[in-house]
Amino acid sequence: MSAPVGAAPKRIWLAVEAVDMRLGIDGLSARIQASLGRSPCDGTAYAFTNRRRSRLKLLVWDGTGVWLSQRRLHRGYFTWPSASDAVFALTPAQWRWLIAGVDWQRRDAPAPAHWQV
Repeated sequence: MSAPVGAAPKRIWLAVEAVDMRLGIDGLSARIQASLGRSPCDGTAYAFTNRRRSRLKLLVWDGTGVWLSQRRLHRGYFTWPSASDAVFALTPAQWRWLIAGVDWQRRDAPAPAHWQV
């Protein structure tokens, strides 16, 4: 079942492995199917980054078609997970920090228990 038109994606998944940013909708959709074993039309958003992590592409199905968006940072890089899994799920808050270029992994980190003033 697909998402209603204009609806926000149910989840945002980061494809952990870097991709060639020349890939378009068809190439990224094929990568989702072959590498991740998922359907690109499942109402989920899929984010990809390049090797330097300075560019990000987002592929999302809205119920009638596929959107492909791209963001480039002029300075710095996107914080990307280095997990053994092929994909990594983000919360909406983590997604907002990621696209702003902020280290979302540190934003949600608890304070060290041994630290005192």
